[in-house]
Amino acid sequence: MMKVIVFQLNEQAYGVDIQQVRSIERMQKITGVPNTADFIKGVMNLRGETTPIIDLKERLRMPGQGETGYTDETRILIVYLDQVQIGLIVDAATNVVDIVATAIEPAPVIIGGVHEAYLKGVAKLENELLILLDLERILNTDETNRVREAVEE
Repeated sequence: MMKVIVFQLNEQAYGVDIQQVRSIERMQKITGVPNTADFIKGVMNLRGETTPIIDLKERLRMPGQGETGYTDETRILIVYLDQVQIGLIVDAATNVVDIVATAIEPAPVIIGGVHEAYLKGVAKLENELLILLDLERILNTDETNRVREAVEE
């Protein structure tokens, strides 16, 4: 069994392993940081820790990103990648589900506009497909270093 946090990006359900998520936060004020990648929206102070914030749709090159699209449902998933606390902006965080390992299949080359390199697989739930993201691959080493630099500036 695998526990997964389910969230929405462009009306599609995605999931990440609950063990990778520290908390789910409401949208907050984000302080912009100059000279960073477009998908790095800036930093915010989360319980005394400066946390870089990434727009996940923008990182995955999906349509519909941008601050104009943020709503009351928009959430920030606080995750740890490479010893760095990072916030990922998602359209909504909706649920926690248990998935049986046998329900997970390899991901197709491109699904929902997201390249397979970012995917762990696809889980077949009762009434929908859940795309499982591999957070370790969302940022490569170079991008993780850029995120670290954004925090340190």
